[in-house]
Amino acid sequence: MNLNKSNFIKTILSLALCFTFFLPVMSQEAARPAAPPARPVFRMPSIIISPELLPDNKVTFRIMAPQATNIAVSGEWMPGFGTSEPMAKNDTGLWTITVGPLKPELYGYTFSINGIRMIDPNNVQVRRDGTRYESFFVVPGPESDLYLHKADVAHGTLAKRWYKSEVLGINRRVYVYTPAGYENGTQKYPVFYLLHGAGGDEDAWSTMGRAVQIMDNLIAQGKAQPMIVVMTNGNAREAGAQNDVPQPLAQRQAGMSDYMRYAGKFEENLVKDVVPFIEKNYRTYADKDHRAIAGLSMGGMHTQTITNDNPGMFSYIGVYSMGIMNFGPQNADAAKIEQEREAKIETLKNSGYKLYWIGCGVDDFVYEGVIKLRETLDKHNFKYTYRESTGGHTWANWRIYLSEFAPLLFK
Repeated sequence: MNLNKSNFIKTILSLALCFTFFLPVMSQEAARPAAPPARPVFRMPSIIISPELLPDNKVTFRIMAPQATNIAVSGEWMPGFGTSEPMAKNDTGLWTITVGPLKPELYGYTFSINGIRMIDPNNVQVRRDGTRYESFFVVPGPESDLYLHKADVAHGTLAKRWYKSEVLGINRRVYVYTPAGYENGTQKYPVFYLLHGAGGDEDAWSTMGRAVQIMDNLIAQGKAQPMIVVMTNGNAREAGAQNDVPQPLAQRQAGMSDYMRYAGKFEENLVKDVVPFIEKNYRTYADKDHRAIAGLSMGGMHTQTITNDNPGMFSYIGVYSMGIMNFGPQNADAAKIEQEREAKIETLKNSGYKLYWIGCGVDDFVYEGVIKLRETLDKHNFKYTYRESTGGHTWANWRIYLSEFAPLLFK
C-alpha cells in the first residue's frame, strides 16, 4: 500500500515536470503565424503562333481570350477602310481565323476585341504610323523580296541625329541612312531626301516604308547606287516623333490656326537647315546632280514646293500620290497662285533637272490632282515619268514607288 502510494506520487511529479518543460514549447508553437499557402506552380503559358503563314500563302491568326464575346481582325488585304472579319472561338477560349491566300506583300493588321482595337499580343512585329500602332507580317515572294532583312547582305546604318534649326528656333531630329562601308571609307556619296506624309514623322519611312531594307537590298543587288538617305520630320512644329519627344499639352490641343503659322516653314527648314547640316557632317557631294528629293502625299506637296521655289537645287525629283490640290476658294488669289506656280514650273524646266517622276494609284483620292499636275506640266512641255499603279493612298504603293525610283538616281 505504501509502495503503491509512493509510485503514484512519483508518477504525478513526473507528469508535472513534463508539463512544465513542454508548456513554453507549446506556447511558442501557438504564437507562430500560420504557414502561408503554397505558391502555385509556375507554368509557362501555351505558345500561340499568330500569325502563322501557311504553305499556300493563307494566314492563320490566333488569340486566347476566354472572356471575350466578339473578336474580329482587320487587315490591309481587305477592301475598303475599316473592313473586318469575325474570328471563331473554341471551347478553350482560343479565337482563330484563316484568310487568303494573300499575294506577296507586307500587311498591317489589328484585332478588335469587344469593340476595342489592339495589336496582336503574340506578334513581336509592330509598326507605328503617327499615333496608330499595328501588327504586321510579310508574305514572302518576288513582290516583297526587297522588304525582307537578309543575313547575307551588307547592311547600312540608320542613325538618329539632332540638328539646330535656325528657321524654327528649335533642335530637331533627323534619320540618316548611310550605306554599308560608309564608316570605314573615305569616298563621298550622293544624298536622297525622302519625305513622309501627313500623320507621319521622321520614323515613318524606316518603319512603315521599309526604306532601310529596300536600300540595303537594292544596293547589294547592284540596282541602286550607294547613297545617303535623309528622312526628316515634315511637321514643322515638332522636334521629333511624338513617341520619343511628346508635344506639350497646349500644343497638342491647338487648332488648325496653329498649324497655319508654320505654313512653308518645313520647306524653308529643309533647304536652310537640313541640307547644310548633312553636307557639313557627312561625306557628300554638294551639287544638284548629287541631290535627290521625293515625298509621299504631304511630302509630295513639300517636294513640289521645295523644287519649285529652289530650281537648280535637286536634279532628281519624285512626287508620290500628290498632285496640284485646290484647298481654298477659287477666286482672284487662287488665279494669282496658279500663275505664280506655272512661272516656277517654267523656271524649273530650264534648271537642268534630270528626272521628274510621278507615281499614283488609280483609286487614290488625289488622283484628280495628279491629272491636273500632269496637264500643267504638259502645257509647259515639261518632261516627266509617270507611274500609274493599282490601289489607293497606301504604303503598299509607296514602298513600290521607292523601290522603282531609287534605282533611277545618280546614274
